[in-house]
Amino acid sequence: VQLQASGGGLVQAGGSLRLSCAASERTLSRYGVTWFRQAPGQEREFVAGISRSDTNTDYTHSVKGRFTISRDNAKNTVYLQMNSLKSEDTAVYYCAARGPVAFGRTVYVGDHEYAYWGQGTQVTVSS
Repeated sequence: VQLQASGGGLVQAGGSLRLSCAASERTLSRYGVTWFRQAPGQEREFVAGISRSDTNTDYTHSVKGRFTISRDNAKNTVYLQMNSLKSEDTAVYYCAARGPVAFGRTVYVGDHEYAYWGQGTQVTVSS
């Protein structure tokens, strides 16, 4: 599956952005999908993920209560709604997919678990 990440941009602290991860196939529903981010000079880190079966979501501690991951299977798209953005959220955001699997409730936080990656979208939060 090919993934296309979009929605990044420049926003002031406290603002909001919604990232989209669109799939090339009508089978994204069979994948667990996760957002990672990488800031300059730092390692890539897990941000938020949604399981293949949509029953579970997980977030890194620093974004809990501010970010929400969701998916629209009809549009083959996973979203990351980011509210109350902070300067430390500045990074390139990548979506990644794991699968296809018939069923799965686990959100995998390690980037080595994911075989399919989008190209990244830059999020810059000015303070």
